Amino acid sequence: MEVKIGVQNAARELHIETDETAEAIGKAVADALAAGGVLTLKDVKGRTLVVPTDKLAYVEIGHGTVGQVGFRS
Repeated sequence: MEVKIGVQNAARELHIETDETAEAIGKAVADALAAGGVLTLKDVKGRTLVVPTDKLAYVEIGHGTVGQVGFRS
C-alpha cells in the first residue's frame, strides 16, 4: 500500500510503501490524531516513519504501482 503524507511547512510530501492494509493505516492515523501524539508507520524495508500529528496536512492512502514497464496510453 502506498501512503503519501503532507507535512505543514514542508516543500515535499513523504512517500512510504507499506504492507499494511488501507483500513489499518486509516485506523493508525485516526488513533494518532485522537491521541494528539505521533503517527508511526513501518515501510516494506522495516524502516520506521514518525510524524507529529500537529504537523500533518493530509494523508493519502492508495495502491502502489508495482511492476509498470514501458509506455502507457
